[in-house]
Amino acid sequence: MPSSRPSLASLASFLAVIGFACLAPAAFAAPLSSPTPNSILSVVPASATVAPAPEDANGILWTETSDVMPEPQRGSLGTNILGPQNVPLDLQNADLLAPPSTDAGTVGNVKWPFSLSPNRLQTGGWARQQNVNVMPIATEMAGVDMRLEAGAIRELHWHKTAEWAFILNGSVQITVINPNGQNYLATLNPSDIWYFPAGVPHSIQATADNPAGSEFLLVFDSGDFSEDSTFLLTDWLAHVPKEVLAKNFQTDISAFDEIPGKELYIFPSDPPADDAVAVPSPQGTVPASEAFSFEFSKVPRTPLAGGSVRIVDSTTFPISTTIAAAEVIVDPGAMRELHWHPSQDEWSYYIEGAGRMTVFASSGQARTFNYGAGDVGYVPASFGHYIENTGTTPLRFLEIFKSDRFQDISLQQWLALTPPALVKAHLNLDDETIAHFNKTKNTVIGPSKA
Repeated sequence: MPSSRPSLASLASFLAVIGFACLAPAAFAAPLSSPTPNSILSVVPASATVAPAPEDANGILWTETSDVMPEPQRGSLGTNILGPQNVPLDLQNADLLAPPSTDAGTVGNVKWPFSLSPNRLQTGGWARQQNVNVMPIATEMAGVDMRLEAGAIRELHWHKTAEWAFILNGSVQITVINPNGQNYLATLNPSDIWYFPAGVPHSIQATADNPAGSEFLLVFDSGDFSEDSTFLLTDWLAHVPKEVLAKNFQTDISAFDEIPGKELYIFPSDPPADDAVAVPSPQGTVPASEAFSFEFSKVPRTPLAGGSVRIVDSTTFPISTTIAAAEVIVDPGAMRELHWHPSQDEWSYYIEGAGRMTVFASSGQARTFNYGAGDVGYVPASFGHYIENTGTTPLRFLEIFKSDRFQDISLQQWLALTPPALVKAHLNLDDETIAHFNKTKNTVIGPSKA
């Protein structure tokens, strides 16, 4: 296959850092033109310390839809498989079976497909999770993919951790009560989000807006979170003596004859009314400034040369003090720039499209992974990385952080704001290339001119 490795001149296409203080968009490079094998600049090393990096072609060799037999071969390295082979899985993971020559060392697994998670099937829905049990490197956050049929209820419950959610399909009604006795009810639509602080009780019910119901992504601010350890209303009451229940609620013990004998978790019910409102509370309803939901779907996307982005954190959704996020779209052939996050791990979820990411873990260690719809990605804090669209349709994914602010550092802006002579001494780049680096935050670069 032809090489997809850009020329050194295309280093100028690395984009500027997201300014977390002003909630500016993530940066992207626009699609690169296909270089020829001779398009690599000839440079003279500034010192004899090390030899120049090799000019190996390291483009992706195939994708999930390629009509090829995947083999662990890249150039003169590797050879074919003689034994059994899981061809569909190898087609999805080209850079694991035939890694780029730039990969080196040992980097923990930073990919987990929800398709490999055990699924908890219930009457009215299901739930499957990712946590440190299946992806040990993901210590800061965990995720759950949950489905409710129309009317089905994720029963009244609470968690020891905060819960952040993104609606993938359909609509839901949420109910919440805060420690002040103020309650909250809202109906949310695709791409809307909610946030429940640790210990705050809530429920989720799929509306009738979509006859099929709803599916949503849940993210928790602890890597060892388990959906099986939820504090459920029915589970609790099934483990309290009924005479205690009668005394607590000041009623006859017979009132509790038909309570469930064990947890419901997810169960079917009639859809909520379209005009449902919160139950009147003597303490009032939750103030708008402390709302538990946010209409992320109505936030305009910021268009970029290689895609678009929209960001949400505590500056726009005040109650979300431990989770910040961006919904990112990368056009075919474009890439999310080379960057890193100073102090926050990144938990990502791929909604549609195909992409690849190389994670740089310092000490000569790097590893490349391929992602598709339904996959979870994870990048520890300070690990350098990029995300490249390797498909023919837009790549859409979420970047999620255990933080009250969204922030990252751009490779391009760092180099642009470093004395040019120092950059030249490190990378042996010519003056014109260095002068072209952009010093401005939130800038996107057009197609490569190489």
